Amino acid sequence: MDTGFAQRDFAGGTFRDGTAGPAARGRDPVSLEGWSPLWTGLARVGGLLGPADRPDRDPWALLDGRGQGWQRDSRVFCPTSRRIVGDGPRFDCVVPPGGYAWWYIDATSADGAYGLTVIAFVGSVFSPYYKISGRHRPDNHCAINVSLNGPRGSAWAMTERPARQVDRASHHFAAGPSALRWDGATLVIDIAELSAPLPVPVRGTIRVTPELLNRTAFALDPEARHRWHPVAPRAHVEVAMTDPGVRWSGAGYFDSNFGDEPLEDGFNDWHWSRAHLRDDVAVLYEGQRRDGTPFDLALRLDRMGNWHDVDQPAPARLPRTGWLINRTTRADAGFTPRVTKTWVDAPFYARSKLSTRLFGENVEAVHESLSLRRFRSPIVQGMLPFRMPRAIW
Repeated sequence: MDTGFAQRDFAGGTFRDGTAGPAARGRDPVSLEGWSPLWTGLARVGGLLGPADRPDRDPWALLDGRGQGWQRDSRVFCPTSRRIVGDGPRFDCVVPPGGYAWWYIDATSADGAYGLTVIAFVGSVFSPYYKISGRHRPDNHCAINVSLNGPRGSAWAMTERPARQVDRASHHFAAGPSALRWDGATLVIDIAELSAPLPVPVRGTIRVTPELLNRTAFALDPEARHRWHPVAPRAHVEVAMTDPGVRWSGAGYFDSNFGDEPLEDGFNDWHWSRAHLRDDVAVLYEGQRRDGTPFDLALRLDRMGNWHDVDQPAPARLPRTGWLINRTTRADAGFTPRVTKTWVDAPFYARSKLSTRLFGENVEAVHESLSLRRFRSPIVQGMLPFRMPRAIW
């Protein structure tokens, strides 16, 4: 397929030779004529409206914030998505000073007993060390966070690593002894960490095999300073941990986020959830930006890899966490969702498993609530090093 662009080495939104254009490799590349706004006149979405007759000439622009042709509307702001060509996660993205990138994986075991999240950070958004440093060098503040919960073994680890312990390439990201690598079909994650505050080993291998690779990215604010790319909304995950000694498999999800400024500069809070329906994947995203404007979106991804914008289900309030973080979600009208497990209950963040009903189906959903108002508190900042140590050796 001739896209009219030369093939060049792409690095998360910036080609190594400084030019723009799609990488023409990967499965089922999408024609430039295939770009299309996913959002058309949706007043509830507090995002960004891109004119349909003036598509961005660079399909990677949403991932590195170089989008052109955005327009503001005093009544409606709707995010515009672009179809982008890709061949899996790209870990060599350019992260500007003050910015961040992360790659997020979650999974639940087939029997529902275990939950897992792995998050690889460049410019760790919650790092007190990155903040104190002035956020000038994102690559000097990297971490691979592991959170495992279950009846026969739970673990938490998030040790920040300096640049000398970090190795990033297009399909490889190592921070200290832990690493993620993409082999073209499966993301393999090798974990060799110590938990905190008690230094207990957390070791094992996790394999994430996508059912499909998504090629649509989304801007979360009018200036596209914050972008979200759901890489593999449906995946099969195999967990083999030696410490703690557990082994299981189940359904998973894989996305990534990129930003050109601190997360707390862009948002006050957000609530996010994903659920695997019988045929589709549902993703619900809503919150408030720092300037007070709301944003929300409801999406369904079909088996062909196409996103469909749908009406938000009815709002539903969940019980507050032990740290008194407000949690809200969406569910079919008349249904009351239930928190079946809170996996992470932190002073500013909670991750939970919900039993809910969406689009006529009873489902289990992974849900998170983030309070960046709480995160900005000096008291919370002083607590972070106890759970997020920084390697000094």
